[in-house]
Amino acid sequence: MPRDALEADPIGVRLARLHEDLRGELPGIERIAIALYDAGTGRLRTFAHSTVGDTPLSYYEMPLSDLPCLDALAREGTSRVIDDLVAWPGSERQHTRRLLDRGYRSSLTSPLLENGALVGFLFYDSSQVSYFGDDRVRRLKVYTELATAVVSTVLGRIRMLRAAVRAMRRIGRLRDEETGAHLERMSRYARLITVGLAPGRGLDDEYVAFLTLFAPLHDIGKIGVPDRILLKPAPLDAEEFHVMQQHVEVGKRIIDMLAEEFGLTGLPHIAMLRNLVLYHHEASDGSGYPHGLAGRHIPLEARIVRVADVFDALTSERPYKKAWSVENAFAFLGVIDRSRFDSECVSSLAAHQAEIVALRQRFVERSAEASGHEGYSTDL
Repeated sequence: MPRDALEADPIGVRLARLHEDLRGELPGIERIAIALYDAGTGRLRTFAHSTVGDTPLSYYEMPLSDLPCLDALAREGTSRVIDDLVAWPGSERQHTRRLLDRGYRSSLTSPLLENGALVGFLFYDSSQVSYFGDDRVRRLKVYTELATAVVSTVLGRIRMLRAAVRAMRRIGRLRDEETGAHLERMSRYARLITVGLAPGRGLDDEYVAFLTLFAPLHDIGKIGVPDRILLKPAPLDAEEFHVMQQHVEVGKRIIDMLAEEFGLTGLPHIAMLRNLVLYHHEASDGSGYPHGLAGRHIPLEARIVRVADVFDALTSERPYKKAWSVENAFAFLGVIDRSRFDSECVSSLAAHQAEIVALRQRFVERSAEASGHEGYSTDL
């Protein structure tokens, strides 16, 4: 199979291949799982797994600060063995109880580090007590290194893509089109929406994670919009709005160009990125652009990003408008203009209002950032 095809496989598929090889040597390992660390919020989140049977944890997250043992592993760069989860002092934690309920009794945890920075953690679980003796821990070291390399390579390519976009913006206009706080908030709003939809749609943690990672690139095509339009501190007229609409097609071409130039054609879920860039201004009633798609014909990732982006635009202050309250923003999305926005996405976000408040407090816009049409939805 061509290398690009293998690299395009989801992380979970690659982890399953690694697990298959590992069980040939150590059949007692029934689960391998990876959790990623979000440095922006300080939270650890489930990401990918290979499990014999059903997975005990999906869409699960917790502040790393609430897990002092794991925090210490990250700082020290060491692994931890738990010989018996029943007797372990942390056995009452929700994630440990779920492991015990599925019959797991022992575990090995290793931090995933890149240049000393925490990327996440790799977990091995077994139904056998005291399975992870010194010899097995040594034999697992190479598998840990392989899993770390897979995750680091993929995340590194996404960081490269983001860096290339930032460089293009700065070279072209000596500034960023999107405010940093807007991108931080809207990407995490997109995650909240996706987590709410995931169980009913059969979406896994990996889909959730990649959508969160890709969401900040949704408006990459604004690089091609003239300053007189992009920075206009007032609503756009019809001609200007038509020019602004072209940014989605431009964005898709930029993604294709960068993927080719940086060898990212094999990046997992690259189709998701293209979809959310090209279609995030399509409307549920078919009144959007560029192709007038409607309802379920709009890719789900685009519907999710659309709601997250517009919600943040409504609740953010701009020179031409005051920030709306959260309540008024949801009234607009779900009642006043419900024909244009996916109702399930709106409801999913509305169910996470405590998290929305926390994100708004954590990622606060500097007044100098909120200028012109940077970071606001052209639907408004």
